[in-house]
Amino acid sequence: MRFGYWLPMFGGWLRNVEDEGMEASWDYVSRLARRSEEIGFDLTLLAELNLNDIKGMEAPSLDAWSTAAALAAVTRRLEIMVAVRPTFHEPALLAKQAANIDRISGGRLSLNVVSSWWATEARKYGIRFDRHDERYARTAEWLQVVKGLWTRPEFSFDGEYYQIEDGLLEPKPLQRPHPTLYAGGESPAGRSVISEHCDAWLTHGDPPEDIAPKLADLRRRRQDLGLPPLRFGAAGYVVVRSTEAEVRREVERITNVRQSARGFANYQDWVQNTKMDRTVSLEDYSVSNRGLRSGLVGTPEQVADRIRELEGVGLDLLLLQFSPQHEEMERFAEEVIPLVQEVHAV
Repeated sequence: MRFGYWLPMFGGWLRNVEDEGMEASWDYVSRLARRSEEIGFDLTLLAELNLNDIKGMEAPSLDAWSTAAALAAVTRRLEIMVAVRPTFHEPALLAKQAANIDRISGGRLSLNVVSSWWATEARKYGIRFDRHDERYARTAEWLQVVKGLWTRPEFSFDGEYYQIEDGLLEPKPLQRPHPTLYAGGESPAGRSVISEHCDAWLTHGDPPEDIAPKLADLRRRRQDLGLPPLRFGAAGYVVVRSTEAEVRREVERITNVRQSARGFANYQDWVQNTKMDRTVSLEDYSVSNRGLRSGLVGTPEQVADRIRELEGVGLDLLLLQFSPQHEEMERFAEEVIPLVQEVHAV
């Protein structure tokens, strides 16, 4: 299992805590990233939103791409996964930008391709907002252009959304054949595009028994296409405490949220513009990406056991959230990671 985490681009993950001690600043995220690779984390995910969907739209949020370029220059081992939304980036220009960051990092860039869900943000930034299945049709073409420019000396494309004539991109990314392309999607349209055009599938938080059939479906789709197997990752919010009583108190603290929370309207926008496979409860909403459903809550031994269960169904990457991020990542690295690694060493 590889351990990744969401970089706190928005100042935290909790809807009901205004100040989590995780300032949305270069100083905070750069110190966190440098420390994370020292204590055993493998990857950081930089979410791309121009507005803050957790603390409220008027709250600060960092730009993903300039932050990624800066992190590439100050880290040495960490994989830098940047979320990218095709509606916000012309594919040829993004391919050029990403190839350059991959070289700055020494071959450590990856992309998380996200089909945009936030209609309000798109309107405020003057970006066209496609409806659900149309977003995935656009994404399929976008991926073909990006990969074509990354891998071919010259590339042309004539699609419904994008046209490229004798496209050139030099220098290419360091990684061969290209940086890893991750994506998430639970609808039939999403799974179809990911199976055909990506390298790895990501899901929001869920228990192992819910994740297993999704992975089986994606494996079948990939096999039918005659392509190499996908890799799989999932989100999760972590609560580690010494006793179950302490765990209960912390869970109560982070889930005591009301519909008056500043980000609740943004959550409603997300629900309306995505096709989830189940209803999302207010408790799921209390932390982003329904992270509590992964069940990474308990004593160090209990959390390590759940990680092994998730690995057992086929996950090889966890994208974790903590609050406060720095302190809780230190606790996780000290108390949980050695327990997981201990089993593999036996």
